[in-house]
Amino acid sequence: MSPIPNKRIIKGASIVNEGEIVVGDVYIDGEFIEKVIPGGSNAIEDSEYQIIDAKGLFLLPGVIDDQVHFREPGLTYKADIYTESKAAVAGGITSFMEMPNTIPNTLTQELLEEKYKLGAEKSLANYSFYMGASNTNLSEVVKTNPSNVCGIKVFMGSSTGNMLVDDEKTLDGIFANAPVLVAVHCEDENTISANTKRFRDEFGDDAPARIHPMIRNDEACYLSSSKAVKLAKKHNTRLHILHLSSAKEMALFDNSLPPEQKKITAEVCIHHLWFDEGDYTTKGNFIKWNPSIKSLKDREALFNAMMDNRLDVIATDHAPHTLEEKERPFFKAPSGGPMVQHALVSILEFVKQERMSMEKVVEKMCHNPAKLFQVDRRGFIKDGYFADLVLVDMDDDWMVKKDNILYKCGWSPMEGISYGSKVKKTFVNGHLAYDDGQFYESKKGKRLLFNR
Repeated sequence: MSPIPNKRIIKGASIVNEGEIVVGDVYIDGEFIEKVIPGGSNAIEDSEYQIIDAKGLFLLPGVIDDQVHFREPGLTYKADIYTESKAAVAGGITSFMEMPNTIPNTLTQELLEEKYKLGAEKSLANYSFYMGASNTNLSEVVKTNPSNVCGIKVFMGSSTGNMLVDDEKTLDGIFANAPVLVAVHCEDENTISANTKRFRDEFGDDAPARIHPMIRNDEACYLSSSKAVKLAKKHNTRLHILHLSSAKEMALFDNSLPPEQKKITAEVCIHHLWFDEGDYTTKGNFIKWNPSIKSLKDREALFNAMMDNRLDVIATDHAPHTLEEKERPFFKAPSGGPMVQHALVSILEFVKQERMSMEKVVEKMCHNPAKLFQVDRRGFIKDGYFADLVLVDMDDDWMVKKDNILYKCGWSPMEGISYGSKVKKTFVNGHLAYDDGQFYESKKGKRLLFNR
């Protein structure tokens, strides 16, 4: 049981919120932020509260990760909701949105609600689960409740199980009738299939991981992303394109409107900002993701588009596989890797390098996900909001090693990397869930609700 009382004050923190950093106090009463006091104050009787000295630390809203694969049900030998939500909380992620390509695929409203029951039982973070789309389940998709489901996931590229949506009539029906945000994985299947055959013929079983961006190239991405944008414009669909990976695709997006007013929004993932094709030499299959990590030029274009607000959200696409699976020959190794524990500190390295500001990190990882998905009272440090909060020390050096990796799969593509910042405490709905290596698991996260 957690020893932490119901009321507390986070005192003297550098509060990062809505484009500003202000030293002050945050009062928490139960699940909610009671009062944010810039400069600090004793206006509220402090004797009722436990005081947490946060001098020298930065206080951020809890990160909202709009794309994870926690593998439950059906693939729990790789990961599960408990283990991965625990890793997420240690990394400062207080809310996640999980994908439907579990086993069975989440293609009915009944299966979707079963996943929500699992979340309620097991998740240390707040949770939402996408409704999955296939070529044959449009009647189920249109029943999705906008107020308590984050969105509909459409795989417009090869995926797990019966989830590749390549029937033109079905795609048109989804975009025309979706009652909630449509999130898409965009890669052109015909392009990928042709490239795969060519490289299989050339390399056989000895193919190197470096060919991955040649198989899943920028043309495959652009063909599919541009198709999704065209469909969304045709039907006035609320579209969110996941894990953009190429410079070519950046021409599809603009920054003429604030993110909450856009009908078409876009996401970039940490691995596409951190790695480039040169890293396949040392990382091999451990950075094999779909869409692929591409050239340095693509990486820099993504970073620039994120900074100028063509790309709205930074997420993880956390997708663990076992070490044995990732060590298979290239064509037999699955795509994806774990990231939630190291997401925030990875992006904070760009702050250390003076490439982006703390305020920009919070905008992309906390504020904008809350805005784009219309999440109820989260993503900001404001009076009356849920107390999803993260205390970060920007001067605490550490290295990712086997013995401090929390993922069930036991490995990370970030292993051996040194960070200059560290998550010290994570609060989920006012509950101190993580405290500098110690977990308090007496309370679980809540189902996310949406103001739609």
